[in-house]
Amino acid sequence: MKAILVNEDKSLRWDNVPDPVLGNDDCLIKIEAAALNRADLMQREGDYPPPPGCPEWMGLEIAGTIVEMADGAKEKSTFKIGDKVCALLGGGGYAQYANVKYDMLMPVPKNCSMVEAAAIPEAFATAYLNLFTEGGIKPGNTLLMNAGASGLASVIIPMAKAFGVRVITTVLSDEIAQNIKHLNADRVVVTTKENIADVLKEELENGHGVDVAIDCLGGEIMGQCIHYLTHGARWIMIAALAGQKTQIDLKNIYVRNVRIIGSTLRSRTPETKAQILANLVRDVWPKVETGEVKPTIYKVLPIIKAEEAHDILYRGENIGKVVLEVE
Repeated sequence: MKAILVNEDKSLRWDNVPDPVLGNDDCLIKIEAAALNRADLMQREGDYPPPPGCPEWMGLEIAGTIVEMADGAKEKSTFKIGDKVCALLGGGGYAQYANVKYDMLMPVPKNCSMVEAAAIPEAFATAYLNLFTEGGIKPGNTLLMNAGASGLASVIIPMAKAFGVRVITTVLSDEIAQNIKHLNADRVVVTTKENIADVLKEELENGHGVDVAIDCLGGEIMGQCIHYLTHGARWIMIAALAGQKTQIDLKNIYVRNVRIIGSTLRSRTPETKAQILANLVRDVWPKVETGEVKPTIYKVLPIIKAEEAHDILYRGENIGKVVLEVE
């Protein structure tokens, strides 16, 4: 089969690789679409190696058709050959085929295309993990989701709204604010015009303090914002794109009982990931199928144009997900 490999100069090529070898609990998926994630860029740069046992090529989420099943997968799952599925991978999605353990598979939701389905597993699992497992968010709570134009925000914001959460998000310009209007955040803060720390202080004073923050930016502003949360709030760090260091008033943390939580999906055990996917199908699929929550697709390209697709993420121009189609 073929897959996208990284050359020594970090460029990409579509080349021959060994066919997948099924383990006893695996299904062989003929891949139709694979979605991009920022982790793919990090892996390409050599900064985010795949977990042991995963293929060397990139790709964390796919959609496709089951074409073969090992005996264990047949016995332990309700899937069958010919089923349309989407899957969460440790790596190896930029290819024609992938072997996937049965409990990393989810049925393609009704009313979703295969391109849309490919954009679901990683982003939706990350959203569920941080909103509900780590954040313990509840209807009526207020969420701060930084970087509202990111692919993850395009999932977290509507998912939170579908479960009755009030959402504040941040963007860099009025144009971007207009581009994410369809996500229906309750307050969009243009940070070139308003200071987000001042906004959070105002929200707290007006009785709308943030209960959960999901932060991929970090940096100096994180330490300024964390002082203006509700009692018992959770600030969840998933990346630090704006800087790895900040200054925090520790007294404010213990007086308010604020928890700072570091969180990544990729580091979770396979058992934890499987439980998150099962919870997604149970809790979120009904809202996907009614259209309350859907992935936002920015652009679809053939897999041989993976480098062009990566460039979109490098430039930060996408509002929503970039997806590769596999022929």
